[in-house]
Amino acid sequence: MQISMIRSKIHQARVTAADLNYEGSIGIDTNLLEQAGMFPYEKVMVADIENGQRLETYVIPAPAGSGEISLNGAAARLVSVGDRVIIMAFALVDFPPPADWEPRVLLMDDGNRVRDAFGPLHR
Repeated sequence: MQISMIRSKIHQARVTAADLNYEGSIGIDTNLLEQAGMFPYEKVMVADIENGQRLETYVIPAPAGSGEISLNGAAARLVSVGDRVIIMAFALVDFPPPADWEPRVLLMDDGNRVRDAFGPLHR
C-alpha cells in the first residue's frame, strides 16, 4: 500500500497575476521550482491564505528570477493578485512511511524571495 505525503511546499508566496483567458495552470518562477524540488507540469494543490480557497492545477515554468506566481484559467477566479498562497506537491510513499520523512519547504517574503528553506529535496 502507498499513501500520499507532502513532498514540497512553497509557503506564503504572493500571487503576481491572474489571467482568466489563459488555458489553465500556475506559473512559478523556475528558480523557485528548482529550490522547492517541483517540476514543470507536475500536479500541485494551491491554498489561498486570504480566502481559504483550494484548487488543483499543474505547474508551468515562469522566467527565472521573475518571482512570478500566476494563476490562470478557471483558477484565476479563486485568487486575487497580492493574495498569499501555499503551493504543495505530493508523493506516493510506501506504507509505513519513513520515520524521518520531511518535506522540502520554502518560506517566502512579500517579494516572492526565499526567506528560509528547510528539508531535503525529494527527486
